[in-house]
Amino acid sequence: MTDSTETRYGWTSDAPTCANDYLEAPVLGLVNRLTPRAGVVVDLGCGNGYLAGRLARLGYDVTGTDAAIDGIEQARRAHPAARFVLGSVYDDLELPRADTVISCEVIEHLYHPRKLLTLAHKVLKPGGALILSTPYHGYLKNLALSLTGKWDRHFTSSSDGAHIKFFSPSTLAPLVVDAGFRVDDIRGAGRLPYLWKSMIVVARSTP
Repeated sequence: MTDSTETRYGWTSDAPTCANDYLEAPVLGLVNRLTPRAGVVVDLGCGNGYLAGRLARLGYDVTGTDAAIDGIEQARRAHPAARFVLGSVYDDLELPRADTVISCEVIEHLYHPRKLLTLAHKVLKPGGALILSTPYHGYLKNLALSLTGKWDRHFTSSSDGAHIKFFSPSTLAPLVVDAGFRVDDIRGAGRLPYLWKSMIVVARSTP
């Protein structure tokens, strides 16, 4: 997601990404637990729409949004049961009031991550759930990257669309709270504890 609605991220299919291998099951489980049956779900940064399509097939009323034209094209073609809106969190998007907002592996790409959280709070009904994932960067993982000589490769910025923000629970949680949420849980996903690939923040919208 960037501030341009002319972005092409390189989506060529509606297939799941490697992140879905370890995020799909926990995110779907959280949506099922926290969202009313047939409730409204908004996916901020839906990419090619894979996860939004899965949720739509489960009976949720789903709207996905992404700044990548090629991602939205793939999503609309592959997942007609969901709605897809072209645009980024920096745009004035027309989105439905949601019971749950999800955003998976998006916030680390944003120059202004608070914009995503502000939009999520605006979209959510009072008490609605935010399910947010981003790559995990805690002390032990950062130490392991350094000791194994993988620091530069892991934090490379040579590719377009690379990660520009790197969060730990202690740096992400205050941003979420400042945006008007109560953080209920932060859990790891993928790989061993404290070497997790990603972390999932579960929060509730407050007035």
